[in-house]
Amino acid sequence: MENLHSIYKKLTGREAQILGIEEFSQFAVLLPIIEKNQEPHILFEVRSHQLRRQPGEICFPGGRKEPRDKDERDTAVRETAEELGISADSITNIIPLDYLVTPFGRIIYPFAGIISPEAEIKPNQGEVAEVFSVPLSFLEKAKPEIYRVDCKMIPENDFPFQHISGGKNYQWSTRSIKEYFYFYEDKVIWGLTARILTHFLEILKKEL
Repeated sequence: MENLHSIYKKLTGREAQILGIEEFSQFAVLLPIIEKNQEPHILFEVRSHQLRRQPGEICFPGGRKEPRDKDERDTAVRETAEELGISADSITNIIPLDYLVTPFGRIIYPFAGIISPEAEIKPNQGEVAEVFSVPLSFLEKAKPEIYRVDCKMIPENDFPFQHISGGKNYQWSTRSIKEYFYFYEDKVIWGLTARILTHFLEILKKEL
């Protein structure tokens, strides 16, 4: 049986984290910055049309955290190197951005980093259909279209309404998620990629 001393001893020194984090899939991505035509560009990937998940969509390089990765930063660098066919050493100045906890059981850890001009990008064709870049100056002036998607709570058929106040008339909380759309030539950037991009651009707007 626990006493006050044993409770305090078990709680002392622990660091808080996201409750239930072991049930989330954890991913890391890199927002790659390159220099092109003597100005900064943001590099994007078009996912291979052969992929089972989100084929043909525009994204940043990245993927699921694996046991061999030391941390989320290591995941972002490894995945970027694998997908772009470059060495990990050619990715520098890696800075963490704010992470996202999605309603769909995922935690996304984004980073921004610079890819060396000497790096010869050779996309992994199994994962990447093509890469393209957008001038940062264009994105800083762009006004994304913003739409909202409502997330609705739908209990299972056997949910025990009899045990909660209000029963079947219980007022579930709902949440509206903003979806950003950026348009560049024939490309449409949206979803989590656009949210991370928006966050990055908002950081750049802040005064030093």
